[in-house]
Formats: sequence, structure tokens, C-alpha cells
Amino acid sequence: MDSKPDYCATDNKEKLYMETPVMYSFPLSKHAGFKVYLKLDNLQPSGSFKIRGISNMIQKGIDRGDSEHVYCASGGNAGMAAAHASKQLGIPCTIVVPQTTPEFVNERLRNLGAEVKVHGSVYDEAKKLAVELGSQPRCMLIPAFEHPDIWEGHASLINESSRQMSERPDLVITCVGGGGLLNGIVQGMRDVGWDEVPVLAMETHGANCFNAAIAAGEAVFIPAITSIAKSLGSLIVSPQTLEYYKQARPRILNEMVSDNQVIDACVRFSDDHRFLVEPACGASLAAVYSNVVKQLQDSGKLGTVKSVLVVVCGGSIVSTAVMEKWKADFGI
Repeated sequence: MDSKPDYCATDNKEKLYMETPVMYSFPLSKHAGFKVYLKLDNLQPSGSFKIRGISNMIQKGIDRGDSEHVYCASGGNAGMAAAHASKQLGIPCTIVVPQTTPEFVNERLRNLGAEVKVHGSVYDEAKKLAVELGSQPRCMLIPAFEHPDIWEGHASLINESSRQMSERPDLVITCVGGGGLLNGIVQGMRDVGWDEVPVLAMETHGANCFNAAIAAGEAVFIPAITSIAKSLGSLIVSPQTLEYYKQARPRILNEMVSDNQVIDACVRFSDDHRFLVEPACGASLAAVYSNVVKQLQDSGKLGTVKSVLVVVCGGSIVSTAVMEKWKADFGI
């Protein structure tokens, strides 16, 4: 593995994420009627793509000499990524979680060497404490998605894919929550000359802040997260994401699917490829399993598609027990 990050500006440190494979999917290609390639970031050590951007941000802070302690408010994928990167870099990490966070999540974070502070009954209260602690001298607050260093790290996903694929895809499919991953994908596509390839950004009903921003013409708050796809659960999208949408380089299409479609995609993907992924990732997979691509073609919004690249973003908070519960809850 190359010891230098593809995009990360820290030339003197090894990258802390894996170069994950792009795999041709026979089952999804057969279902879709076009070639489906999977960028398997579910294989990242922390369980999701977030290690790319968060490790980049932490490494840059260390290189500047102003970051000796990492703070993050997240019991999910951002927290896992922050804890994993901090452990590899040998610096202290504190993850602040609300009281509703399952104990098994807290234990996973502790196993990575992180201090876990349980604070408040909801996420916003935990975030408030993390912001306070992270504002101390020589400390770094890690946001879930809203930072250029995070986007820069995520761009490495496309750089790798462009080298790994023998052909340029006709469409890139991803999910979108707060917009950090999508921002990185857009930056990466511009860097590798894929800016003529459209992007399909998938959301769920009830976790659709990007769709709301498009409709309003500006970043707006949605009232609440009512979807099972909690990892997409930002109440407002990054203003940069909406700006990229308006610039249309690449053109970004936005579609929403139901929670039932998302869980169906997660279950079918586990059967087809023996991988467990979170509902947020299921939103991307549902673009294929629920024939969203074909619907866009039929409506004239999308042209000829011979191959697609699906970003399998992963998710660390999933298990066989959780998957069985989803199946029971949604009658799948």
C-alpha cells in the first residue's frame, strides 16, 4: 500500500485509511441490466468512509502543532473514525455521546482507547459539551462533515476508483446526509476529469435535508429526523453541497427512497455479497435494487447508462442481531 495519502496534505505521515477495492458485482449487474461496480469503503478499519476525511483533518492539525487532544460528539461512524485515527497517531481522544447511546457502542470506542463522556439526553447536548472541550488550547474538535479537510480526505475515494477501474462509469451513486461525502466525491471527480459524469445522491424520506435545500434554493433546517437512516441524520446540509449542486460540475441528481426500500436493499446486499451495512448505505444500494436509475432514464432525467460506480460507504453500528430486527420490523 502506498504510504502517502492521495489527497491528504501531510507528506510526512502514512495514510490511516485503506485503499479499498472496486469490485464488479455480478448479482447487482444482473438485476440492473448494466454493469455495477462497488467501491467497498465498508472495509475501512473504522467501518466506514469517514476515516478518510477525519484522519486527514487530525493529521493536518498535528502537523500544524496545534492539536494534542481530539474531541468529537458522535456515537456513530464519525466517533469511530476519530477514535481509530487518534489511536494510530498516539494522541488522546474523547468522544462525547448522549445518554441514549447503546453501551456496546461506548465499549467499542473505549476498546479503541478513547475516553467516552456520556452527557445529555440528546445529541445536541453532547455536541455542546464537545464544542466547549474542543475549544481549549491545543485541542481539536472533529465535526461530522462540515470542514474542508474532511472533504479533501474523502476525495481520495474517487482518486482510487479512477485508477482501479478500467473504464469511466456513466454514473456515480452515493448517499447524502450532511454533505461531507458528496463534497469529497465532487472534488475528487473534478480532480480526475470525471466532471462530465453525473452523480446520483440518494436520501431517505425523513432524512432529506439536501432535497429540502434544493427545493428552497438555500440550506434549510428540516424539522426532525424520522427515518431509520440515522447516519444521514443531519437537520441541515452543508452550504457547499448546495453550491456544488448549482454549479452542476458534475451534475447532481437527487432522489429519495423509503425506509422499507433501504432495509430491503441492506438485506439483499447481505445475501448477495455477505456484507452488513447501515441503512444510510442502503439508500445508495436502493438506487439499483429499487430501479431508481431506470426510473430516471424513463423520465428523461438520465441518459444511457452502461456502467455505474456505487459508493458502499459502510457503517460501524450494524450486526447480525440488528439486521434481524430490521427484517422483523419491516416484514422483510
